[in-house]
Amino acid sequence: METKSFEQVLTEDGVLYWKNVGSSMQPLIHEGKDIIKIIKKNPSQRCKKYDAVLFKRPGIKGRGEYVLHRILKVKNDGTYYIAGDNCYKGEIVSEENIIGILTAVIRDNRTLTTQDASYKIYVRLWCDFYYLRFFIIRIKSIILNKLYRIYSKFKRKR
Repeated sequence: METKSFEQVLTEDGVLYWKNVGSSMQPLIHEGKDIIKIIKKNPSQRCKKYDAVLFKRPGIKGRGEYVLHRILKVKNDGTYYIAGDNCYKGEIVSEENIIGILTAVIRDNRTLTTQDASYKIYVRLWCDFYYLRFFIIRIKSIILNKLYRIYSKFKRKR
């Protein structure tokens, strides 16, 4: 049985349900735990700031990589500045590389849509303070590293 590309699924069904791989969209989306719902992007419609979009990053020999990241800035030249929620570095993506838009996250049989108030608050707070993200992620990493060291020492003493 032939595996369909995301583009084929979106063209045929208009919607794609997909289990996330990677940690770039944490804390909202967790790898292997959450199912994300993507709808096909309307070619005539421009994406907006804060949209989480599925795009295909060009790859070697025409085989690209699918990435779900959030639009942080809509540029005048028709491109977008995009970064994952767990990333402090972004990239420029052109309109033609975007194939879908996140509409919901499903976790433990509960659905959080992009229209829910809690989702909108999360996105605004997390994205509007994007430039502080480096420090937030770095501090989190230092704290977790220290806790792990303490735990390791405690475990060895037992």
